[in-house]
Amino acid sequence: MRVRLVSQGEVSFTVRVHPGAKHTGAKGVMADGILKIDLAAAPEDGQANAALIQFLAKEFGVAKSHVEILKGQTSRTKAVRIRARITAAP
Repeated sequence: MRVRLVSQGEVSFTVRVHPGAKHTGAKGVMADGILKIDLAAAPEDGQANAALIQFLAKEFGVAKSHVEILKGQTSRTKAVRIRARITAAP
């Protein structure tokens, strides 16, 4: 998977979603480095996008507000950005 460090605590990468699947979950990395994710939500009224944001937030341990779809709101291929608070170790 190709992950780009945008700034400290911020990464972006591309995902390919398959809405309407039986279960939500990561299915692996495609040959071109894009992360494939199955979504149980339907591709209607933003349901699949909301499910993607919820899934990524849970997997990365961040708030949903820290996950953003940068490109591909209506496409199966999406560019996403995840922001995380970086704290110094004690």
